[in-house]
Amino acid sequence: MINRKVNNVQEALQDIQSGQTIMLGGFGLCGIPENSIAELVKKEVTDLTCISNNAGVDDFGLGLLLQKKQIKKMISSYVGENAEFERQMLSGELEVELTPQGTLAEKCRAAQAGIPAFFTPAGFGTEVAEGKETREFNGKMHVMELAYKADFSIVKAWKGDEAGNLIFKGTARNFNACMAGAAKITIAEVEELVPAGTLDPNQIHIPGIMINRIFQGEKFEKRIEQRTVRKNS
Repeated sequence: MINRKVNNVQEALQDIQSGQTIMLGGFGLCGIPENSIAELVKKEVTDLTCISNNAGVDDFGLGLLLQKKQIKKMISSYVGENAEFERQMLSGELEVELTPQGTLAEKCRAAQAGIPAFFTPAGFGTEVAEGKETREFNGKMHVMELAYKADFSIVKAWKGDEAGNLIFKGTARNFNACMAGAAKITIAEVEELVPAGTLDPNQIHIPGIMINRIFQGEKFEKRIEQRTVRKNS
């Protein structure tokens, strides 16, 4: 059995270079690859194109890369929680490609499955469809979307084994599942790494064939993006 384990985040991300395109799993701050993002900041790689549902918050997640101006282009579906993102976008410092959330997920999944393009009704008649092929199916217009092409995909899982099999926990499954195997190289950081054969095959969400490297993260803050509590009565 192939062993995909690497010793640490430094080894996992050693060949990521400036100017590359990187997919990053997560939804808000849920299920983001925290250790990998911190390592990208330390590596000081620049001119990155990042594909992620959102850009984190000002002081956490992809917001850390934005603070250092390491991201050249952001491809996202939601950007409303990051003031620095807004500032860079409005000033023209950051190129932004806003994509309907379902389309973003399917562009990842298509890349994962080796499908070059697909048609979707989302975005027809809006700026999203400008410059793209459109076609009518069953009386409804659709927009052709191309699958993403990324150099690296970085995902985060709750548990994994040395063969690369992954189990996600709760909503942290989100974009991590469709980004696994959707790039030339997929890196998985996990909270717990166990020997191959330990996981129940019926519980595995992503098979190891989708993963190139896997490592156990040192710590996970798991911040909450917005905390709402009931007022004392």
